Amino acid sequence: MTKTSTALVTGANKGIGFHIARLLADAGVTVYVGSRDAERGSRAAAEISGELVVLDVTDPGSIEAAAAQVGELDILVNNAGILVDGEAPPGSSVDAFRRTYETNVFGVLAVTNAFLPALRRSPHPRIVNISSGTGSIAGSADRPGSGGSAAAYRSSKAALNALTLFYAQALPSFRVNALAPGLRRTDLNDRAKNADGDPSEAAAGAVRLALLPDDGPNGGFYSWDGTAMPW
Repeated sequence: MTKTSTALVTGANKGIGFHIARLLADAGVTVYVGSRDAERGSRAAAEISGELVVLDVTDPGSIEAAAAQVGELDILVNNAGILVDGEAPPGSSVDAFRRTYETNVFGVLAVTNAFLPALRRSPHPRIVNISSGTGSIAGSADRPGSGGSAAAYRSSKAALNALTLFYAQALPSFRVNALAPGLRRTDLNDRAKNADGDPSEAAAGAVRLALLPDDGPNGGFYSWDGTAMPW
């Protein structure tokens, strides 16, 4: 990547997304700060000398307007994500699953497809999907003691991992990868709010994938430290 590269980070007004945007800006990348909340997004953009893009990944009109605003793009980081509840399937609801998938899966699909024309014009297109280690099916099978908790969130991240692989297969000239950031101090849920993990450490892992060389991996799932994660 060159210093003229352009990136969009969704959900970049806070948490891991903000730190991804900040580190990309520090690397000389022109950064669009995607934020559903215009006021918070404006503050975040000003802090890193980026540009605000008001973007609700669940709103088709908002996505269309954002794509028209950005125009040129080299890096897309699909970071926006939610955790609605921590229930196992017997205690969850269809509504909880729908709300979770609207942001964590359908939103990624809609945003990525909207920005594909711009990414196709880039000589070095990169897509980074912020997933979760809890979305690893193999990892979950090795930890039956979890009791199937946070089923909507975890299954949405498993679906996101599959989507990452399918995009990579459909776009062989791109570099499309997923990142497991680890438990970080964010407002995702109460456990995350009290976590010791520094969100900037996870962000550094995302930036490594965003700035991959042309011979870098395509269609992988990686931990924040660069090690491969089991699907």
